[in-house]
Amino acid sequence: QVPLVESGGGLVEPGGSLRLSCAASGIILYAMGWYRQAPGKQRELVATVTSFGSKKYADSVKGRFTISRDNSKNTVYLQMDNLKSEDTAVYYCNTPSTPPRFTWGQGTQVTVSS
Repeated sequence: QVPLVESGGGLVEPGGSLRLSCAASGIILYAMGWYRQAPGKQRELVATVTSFGSKKYADSVKGRFTISRDNSKNTVYLQMDNLKSEDTAVYYCNTPSTPPRFTWGQGTQVTVSS
């Protein structure tokens, strides 16, 4: 399977912003989602985008996160604004399906702390 490669995480203060990227050959064929997993919690789906650009968000991130995709680059993005401490987690991308279409990547760590 084609590996998913997430990047763009880091340490940011509350109220700050980060932009995550997810790249993999072939993802343009699928709806894609961003998930996150905080320590001791289950992985949760926070945003999805269809291959045509229709978007959905979890209530916890609505109005603060924006998912987008660039099919010419086989890349999906997650713009995260007004970050809160509860957004701290490892972020992953994959298809919003059960089971997901791709093997899970390593994810990218997002830490929101002052």
